[in-house]
Amino acid sequence: MFEQDDRNRLIVALDVSTADEARRLVRALGDTVCTYKIGKQLFTAAGPQLVAEFVAAGQRIFLDLKFHDIPNTVRAAVHSAATLGVSMLTVHASGGPKMLRAAVEAAGQVPKPPMVLAVTVLTSLTEEDLKLIGINAKVQDQVLRLAALALDAGCGGIVASALEVHELRRALGSQFAIITPGVRPSGAPAGDQARVVTPGEAIAAGATHIVVGRPITEAQNPAAAARAVLREISGNR
Repeated sequence: MFEQDDRNRLIVALDVSTADEARRLVRALGDTVCTYKIGKQLFTAAGPQLVAEFVAAGQRIFLDLKFHDIPNTVRAAVHSAATLGVSMLTVHASGGPKMLRAAVEAAGQVPKPPMVLAVTVLTSLTEEDLKLIGINAKVQDQVLRLAALALDAGCGGIVASALEVHELRRALGSQFAIITPGVRPSGAPAGDQARVVTPGEAIAAGATHIVVGRPITEAQNPAAAARAVLREISGNR
C-alpha cells in the first residue's frame, strides 16, 4: 500500500523562518530527499506561494498546519490546501468525527487528493501534561482512542510517536499510514521532544514515514546527514 523506496519514507522538516532558507536546504539536499514538511513557522513567513513553488518543482509537500476548528472552517482550509497540490496535510484528531469527516471530504474534491493525517498526541506531551489539560488517560490509551476515531472518519493515516506505533499496529492493523515525528538519529539531542526514537526504531516498530528536522537541516552537510538517516531506515524495513 505504501512506497518501499526509502527516500519516500523520509520527510525533512523545513522548520526555518524564510523562503530563501528553505530553498537553500532543498538545493543542498538535491535528490536525496523527496518529501518536505512545511509547518506553521515557514508557512506563516512565506505563505502558500512557496508551497506551490515547491510542488511545481516536483517536491512532495507535507503541509503540517494541524487544522483544528469547526467543521466548515476546516473543510474550507483543507480544500484550499488540497488545491495547492500538497501530498499530505494534518488535522487534529481531537477536533472530533464531524471535523475529521469534513476534512476528508474536502481533500477528496481535487484530482489528486492529499492524504489526510490526524495528529493524535503531540510528541512534546507527557502523561503529566495530559492530566493538566483534563485528560486522565495514559498517553498510549489516548493515542489509540484518537487514532481509531480518525480512521473511522476516513483519514488515510495518523501522526504519532513511534513509542505508540507497535500497539497501534497490533490494535488497528496495517492498512494506514503512520507518520512519526520526534525522530532523532543515534546520538542527536532530543531538543523539545519528550518522546523520541531513532529512525531505525521507528521503522522497525511499524511507522511508514518519519519526520526529521534539525539533525539534517542544521548539519554541516545536510545531504550526508540525510543519507545516514536513509541507511538507518533501509536496515530496518
